[in-house]
Amino acid sequence: MPIIHHHISALRTALQSYRGQKNDNQDGPQRIALVPTMGNLHAGHLELVKIAKQHADIVVVSIFVNPTQFGAGEDFDSYPRTLDEDVAKLATVDTDYVFAPSIEEMYPVLPPPTSVLAGAITTQLCGQSRPGHFDGVGIVVSKLFNIVQPDMAVFGQKDYQQLAIIKQLVRDLSYPIEIRGAPIVRAADGLALSSRNQYLSATEREVAPVIHQALQYLAKQLERGEQSQQAVQSLLAETHQHITDAGFIIDYLDIRTDTLESLTNDTVTFNAENKSLMILVAAWLGRARLLDNQLVTVDQSL
Repeated sequence: MPIIHHHISALRTALQSYRGQKNDNQDGPQRIALVPTMGNLHAGHLELVKIAKQHADIVVVSIFVNPTQFGAGEDFDSYPRTLDEDVAKLATVDTDYVFAPSIEEMYPVLPPPTSVLAGAITTQLCGQSRPGHFDGVGIVVSKLFNIVQPDMAVFGQKDYQQLAIIKQLVRDLSYPIEIRGAPIVRAADGLALSSRNQYLSATEREVAPVIHQALQYLAKQLERGEQSQQAVQSLLAETHQHITDAGFIIDYLDIRTDTLESLTNDTVTFNAENKSLMILVAAWLGRARLLDNQLVTVDQSL
């Protein structure tokens, strides 16, 4: 079973003993990996841990429902907290440590007077409908990085904007941390796994895979190569309508570069500078706000 720590000082003391030690192969120092989560773990989270175990000797999983990234009226109070079940799941993938602090341990003053702001990237897409959300992500991730001081950290690509923001944060604040993005883990019918999927009713759960199917269809159309802006807008409108007709309320549906830059050219092209695009969507289905994305690439030799 993983060792559980609830206090920053105890975790730091435990991890200090590994720093500077040789790994099992005696070919380098031991590496520490961090997998930040809010708990209520599912198979997608366990895949993050497996990836971390492939690239590090010691894996720390944080479980903390972070109040600073929830806005007014969001599901902070009702967000499922399942620590015992989470620890049991983490034991099956050889997690070394679980860090499960209280709010008071993480934030002696709440709201914290210190901010970690990531600029314009936080105000678009999810940031438009969840103002302040990524500021909350920025401070909690910065704190976790400082507490654990990992050599690497693993984040899921389902939250693609969050991953991009964290990469920017690491670059701009000069954290000596390797960031790895993990592929989306999906149910057999294509729905991206999420802790919030449990908010779906049985009927809604049957409908939910439509969102991934729609992105796949749109990606196939774009992968044909160059598309006029008019054709792309028509495809987006068609996809938007298809998702809406299935019962979703769309927050956003957009096509960006893989670095989340907006497309400003008259045509959407795949070229030497822009070899791939990202389709990103957030949509409500009942009480559940679902995120998904799809990478679009073409063979440049065609």
